Amino acid sequence: MASFQRIRTEFNRGVLRVVLARPEVRNAFDVQTMAELTQVFSTAGTKGEFTTARAVLLSGEGKSFCAGADLEYMKSMAVFSRDENKQDAEKLFAMFDSVRTCAVPVIVHAHGHAMGGAVGITACADIAFAEKGTLFRFSEVRLGIAPAVISSFVLSKMNPLWARRWMMTGEMFDADQALEAGLLHFVGSTDEVEKQSDAVIAAILEAAPEAVKVTKRLVNDVGFSKPGDVRLRAVELIAERRTSAEGQEGLSSFFEKREPNWRAKP
Repeated sequence: MASFQRIRTEFNRGVLRVVLARPEVRNAFDVQTMAELTQVFSTAGTKGEFTTARAVLLSGEGKSFCAGADLEYMKSMAVFSRDENKQDAEKLFAMFDSVRTCAVPVIVHAHGHAMGGAVGITACADIAFAEKGTLFRFSEVRLGIAPAVISSFVLSKMNPLWARRWMMTGEMFDADQALEAGLLHFVGSTDEVEKQSDAVIAAILEAAPEAVKVTKRLVNDVGFSKPGDVRLRAVELIAERRTSAEGQEGLSSFFEKREPNWRAKP
C-alpha cells in the first residue's frame, strides 16, 4: 500500500475507504493533502494499487470532516506572488477535479464541520451524506477572497438560489439546509449515514463495473457544467483576490485574531 502522510486508506473487496487523518487540525488540507488526494482519486479504478476499486468512500477522522484550508497553508498563500497563487490554484483545482472525474463513484460522509474547500469536495462527490448538525460555510468572502476554484463544482450541484446567497454572504448553513439546497442526498445519525453508505456501495457492487464507469463519464459530460471551461477564470480570480488589499487584510486579520477593516462595529 502507498504511504501517505495526510490520509489513511483501506481497500477491501473493491471499496476504497479514504480518511482525512489530521484530526488535530480538523483535517484541514495543505499542499501535501492536495497531492495525496489528487493521487488517490486520479488513479482509483484505473491504475496502480487501486485499479480494481469499484467505489471510493471519503470521510474525516475526529470531530470534523474538514475545516477547509490549513492555517499554515493559508499563511503561505498570504505572501505568495500572483504567479505563485496561480500555480497553487491550479493544484487546488486539480484536487477537486480528480474527485469529480474519478473513474468510479465517490461517496462523501461529512460530519462536524465542512468549511470552504470542504464544501467543494462535497459538491464534487457523486453521492454526499452528512450527519445531523453538520455545519457548512463558504468562508472565502469573510477572508476577503472568493470561492473561485470551487464555484463551478458547487454550481453544478447545488440549487443556485441558495448557492448564490451563501457564497456571497459567508453565512453558516446546516446539514438540513444543505440537503434542501441539493448539496446532500441524506442527513441522519452516524449509524444512519453509515447504513446509507453501505446500501449505496452494495448497489454499486451489484452493477456492471464498466457500465458504472461509463455512466459516470456520461453524467459528467452531459449533465454538469464543465469546470474545465472556467478553469482559467477561476485560477486568475483566486490569485487576484489573494494578493488584493482586501485579501491581504482578510488573511492578516484572521491570523491576528481581529476584525477586518471592512466589518462594521456593532
